[in-house]
Amino acid sequence: MKVCVVGAGAIGGLVAVRLALGGEDEVTCVVRGANLEAIRANGMKLIEHDGTERVAKNIRACTWDEAGPQDVVILGMKAHQVEPILSDLDKILHDDTIIIPMQNGIPWWYFQGQGKDAPFADRAVESVDPGGKIKSAIDPRRILGCVVYPASELTAPGVVRHIEGDRFPIGELDGSISERAQRVSEMFQRGGLKAPVLENIRSEIWLKLWGNLTFNPISALTHSTLVDICQFPLTRELAAEMMREAQTVANKLGITFRVPLEKRIAGAERVGKHKTSMLQDVEAGRDPEIDALVGSVIELARLTETPVPHIETTYALVKLLAKTMREENVRVRAEPLG
Repeated sequence: MKVCVVGAGAIGGLVAVRLALGGEDEVTCVVRGANLEAIRANGMKLIEHDGTERVAKNIRACTWDEAGPQDVVILGMKAHQVEPILSDLDKILHDDTIIIPMQNGIPWWYFQGQGKDAPFADRAVESVDPGGKIKSAIDPRRILGCVVYPASELTAPGVVRHIEGDRFPIGELDGSISERAQRVSEMFQRGGLKAPVLENIRSEIWLKLWGNLTFNPISALTHSTLVDICQFPLTRELAAEMMREAQTVANKLGITFRVPLEKRIAGAERVGKHKTSMLQDVEAGRDPEIDALVGSVIELARLTETPVPHIETTYALVKLLAKTMREENVRVRAEPLG
């Protein structure tokens, strides 16, 4: 298949290299700036978690106007970066193009594709899609839901370091097991990635979000890694309280969790000295992905009339941090004394 990854950052770059080395007909990255120049000159390098270096020389790096129609389009940017690319997206679509959003948190399409009788059917998720612009621009029939489990970092233009994980569960919005989902799953498998086709992709979204909505903002505020948060009693309990609140919201939307809360925390602890994506953004001076991970849960809590005081407090603090960074044009990172 002809595959285009829009935004070859930490996750998009990992996927692009794996698919290119897995033998897809053509893998294109729509990128810009230093990343574009680096991939054009040297291909894209992936440093695997065991230190092995792999370079995909066969990735085509280009602009929107150069990409051409694609069979599969993977949106590898953060949630708040989707709306700005809508005017260009149509340039790379044909009638049957599949779109795979790889954003963390509650996606803009969450209430689409479930049928008219579903709770809040076809409602926009305002915290990630103000005014429903993305929802209106992208036909939900194109979308395959996806949950991103791997952790990786873009360490330099054209260079991604894989930390851990290889699962990208996918699923149709209506819960069907389609032929196209099976084809996409096989494509990921050829690249050494696991992409099981799920009947309820929303439950898997909540399972991933369960950790993201807690550990990301706590790490950004405390400059601590996953293991630090989990092994410090006060932040471990804060994370647990936030997760209990989120679980209540999810339950009211018909979602059940296949993993107990303590097991989910233990899984984060096992990842070790890993900086969450939000902490990486704060240290680099980038706008952190707050609303998709935390604000969206508060929005759904209000829809379901669920109190979430611990989530709201943490949200307020990390939003103020982001506001300060923007207004003062600074990054925030811990520096050694002396």
